[in-house]
Amino acid sequence: QVTLVESGGGLVQAGGSLRLSCAASGRTFSDYVMGWFRQAPGKEREFVAAIRWKDGSTDYTDSVKGRFTISRDDASNAVYLQMNSLRPDDTAVYYCAAKYSNALIRIAYDNWGQGTQVTVSS
Repeated sequence: QVTLVESGGGLVQAGGSLRLSCAASGRTFSDYVMGWFRQAPGKEREFVAAIRWKDGSTDYTDSVKGRFTISRDDASNAVYLQMNSLRPDDTAVYYCAAKYSNALIRIAYDNWGQGTQVTVSS
């Protein structure tokens, strides 16, 4: 059973930075793709970034390209989302997700964490 636990959310001013962490356990993740998603109040959950564990290939939604970086650490079985130049419209609950897949995908994830709140003040 895959378990994902996010941490690192908080309140930050516009232009600031946060690093989200996702501790992954229960599997060997070398054949998984890991993703970050977010859900703002009154909006649907949306894809933010993904990383293929095997080779570190990444994918980002356009609104975060150049500001966010997804990475993974084999030793600690963790996935990170470094968020720089944060804007008020980045405010959301951020979720870590995992999918047994060698494709770099934006949909069909079937393992989810509980989420961590990120609030960006103007």
